[in-house]
Amino acid sequence: MAGGYGELLRAPGVARLIAAQLTARFPNGMLSLAYLLHIEGIFHSYGAAGLVLAATSVGQAIAGPLLGRAMGVWGMRPVLILTTAVCAATMLGVAFLQLPLTGYVLIGFVGGLSLPPVQPAVRTIYPKMVNSTQLTRLFSLDASAQEIIWIAAPVLITFVSVQISTVLGILLSVAFLVGGGAWFIASPEVGKVRIPRSKRRFGLVLTRPPVLLATVVGILLIGSCSALEASVVATFGEGGPQAGLVLAIWSVASLVGGLAFGDIPIGPSALGRRMLVVFVGTLLAVFAAAFFGPDLAPSAQFWSLAGTLAIAGLGIAPCLAVMFAIVSASVRFSDTAEAYGWVGTGQLIGAAAGSAVAGFLIDGHGATGGFAVGAVFALIGTVIAVVFRGAHPDLRGRDASPIPDTFPVPVQPS
Repeated sequence: MAGGYGELLRAPGVARLIAAQLTARFPNGMLSLAYLLHIEGIFHSYGAAGLVLAATSVGQAIAGPLLGRAMGVWGMRPVLILTTAVCAATMLGVAFLQLPLTGYVLIGFVGGLSLPPVQPAVRTIYPKMVNSTQLTRLFSLDASAQEIIWIAAPVLITFVSVQISTVLGILLSVAFLVGGGAWFIASPEVGKVRIPRSKRRFGLVLTRPPVLLATVVGILLIGSCSALEASVVATFGEGGPQAGLVLAIWSVASLVGGLAFGDIPIGPSALGRRMLVVFVGTLLAVFAAAFFGPDLAPSAQFWSLAGTLAIAGLGIAPCLAVMFAIVSASVRFSDTAEAYGWVGTGQLIGAAAGSAVAGFLIDGHGATGGFAVGAVFALIGTVIAVVFRGAHPDLRGRDASPIPDTFPVPVQPS
């Protein structure tokens, strides 16, 4: 397995492009906490900060498929340059402008609308960089590598914002956005790969069964993850490092799972089986939260949650890799960016829904209620993946590259 990934990373441009897109997307793991701490410091209200974050998420959800489609009309580089500039300007506005809450909400919404579509862009480029036998492994590597964002970024932004200043925390996010974005935009592959203009109506790609399956299961998977994250924070509070350590262990397990599953062929039951791993881990976390209270056994509570969430984490990146692969194999190349935009929008909806529902249950029933929400989301996702396995293409021994676009070829009369 290690040799397979080594060979993959030695392919021309692959390691560089993965590093560039991870750097450009690093603010995805920083901005929510940076805005939360900054807006709360201005208005002394987590509710006010939550409104700004909600507006930002709504903007991101709307923009996902729209910007994916736009890259096929105007090209990747123009769209990425424009959105990077606008998004950086909104972040600077939040950092330095003195506004009423409605002003910050509006800026947050515009910032969400203009979040650079790096993820749809890079996943559209990948099939053009490696041969068909390496593509599934590349999707697994990408899904695993993105866990670095969720391990390092929250720790870095929290340290800078709390120990130095929230303004510096936002400026650090801007630096990653602009620096990483420039690195990614300057990559030769971004200029070489041209997404053909789609001839199909906007949104029609969502009716493709694999795209719809990946979007719906993505909502439930990320909804489960968001509920679990909120529950871990509620369990350990903000006063110690335990929550961060548990979440880091969870992310590392996801990274390991993505790499370990990378070479396993993707059959029609792949998504259901991997979601089952997530569900089993989250269900065990419910029992761990219920039976190991902080007053009874603090160390047992920490290790039981770390262990059960590590089991759940082993399935997360593998699930995402399957979603990327089945979408890639099921749509025309001209529709890939829009399709990934819809999948990303679904994940944003899941993140918002999971956090919101878990929040209500945590208020009413403690952290155990939040873990139960995560388990229910994962269970529904598993059931849907199993019941609708017919929408899941069989990629065993099959090329996962997008369907080529065909165009009429003029023929000279004889």
